[in-house]
Amino acid sequence: MKLIQRLSNSTLAKSSTLVSLVSILAVIGPIVIVSAGFWDAISHLQQEPEFFWSPSHMVVYFGVSMTACAAIMGCMLIFRKSVHGSLKTGIKLVIIGSILQIVSGFGDSLSHDIFGIDGLISWSHQPLELGLVLASLGAVLILKNREHTKLKIFLPFSIIAFLFFATWLIFNVVLFFGHTIQCIQIYEIFSSGCSIL
Repeated sequence: MKLIQRLSNSTLAKSSTLVSLVSILAVIGPIVIVSAGFWDAISHLQQEPEFFWSPSHMVVYFGVSMTACAAIMGCMLIFRKSVHGSLKTGIKLVIIGSILQIVSGFGDSLSHDIFGIDGLISWSHQPLELGLVLASLGAVLILKNREHTKLKIFLPFSIIAFLFFATWLIFNVVLFFGHTIQCIQIYEIFSSGCSIL
């Protein structure tokens, strides 16, 4: 009982510390995921074998874990009722984004097992990208609420990350409609980039 009381009174369990950790992890996690995703795309270009525990996939899982940790801490804050307004909205977006990333990650693994290497457009990639967009938007809202703290140095990074992820998702959704013209330019970069189309 004393251990639980110590943990709840510790600095790490304080609401302001949890908000700081949620915002930092919600910014860095999606950036790690996308960076590793590009690494994975380069691996496909170099015809490296695709397997679940490849180094690039491990880095993706690490980034997803960071976002999931942010979501868990966010749930703690919501259950304590210690956040309100746009801060609470930002935390909810991080939670929803994290859930989408985890579910889509398992879906992507199943997709690779069944269909092999897929392209930019697949039933598992777009929900994963939406999860990145939501988590990064949540981070922007959280950091905007913490502008008066030292966390303000992360705000420009979170805005740039959100804009990049949103642009990437929009680009991939637009591929549904103009895939023939667009795929010609990106096919060499992403090897099987438009194979689903």
